[in-house]
Amino acid sequence: MTWTDEAWRAQLTPEQYRVLRRKGTEAPFRGEEVVPDAQGVYRCAACAAGLFSVDAKFDSGTGWPSFTESEPHQVELPRDYKLGIPRTEVLCRRCGGHLGHVFNDGPALGRKRYCINGCALAAGDGQGR
Repeated sequence: MTWTDEAWRAQLTPEQYRVLRRKGTEAPFRGEEVVPDAQGVYRCAACAAGLFSVDAKFDSGTGWPSFTESEPHQVELPRDYKLGIPRTEVLCRRCGGHLGHVFNDGPALGRKRYCINGCALAAGDGQGR
């Protein structure tokens, strides 16, 4: 999806825009629970692409929604050096929105922890938050 900056601002809340389009990070433990859609899939708040299955979600205690894996072919994982140390960023493959980062400290079986900004995920009604 290629939209103008103005179109993204009109589509997203200010917090979603800051996170998804400007690679921001929301505060942990916001207290808002994102609900998956009827098929049990968490979707991108910007473009509604299916990103994570409810079966992959776990409580990491970090204050952000965490998943052990993404839906196949739905995210891109470029290297991020923004903080001066290499990390792996998680982007929505469809719209390029910044979702969060993936780390190698997840639960057993793969040990991945997709640490995702809750505001980057759409609520179950597909309308964002």
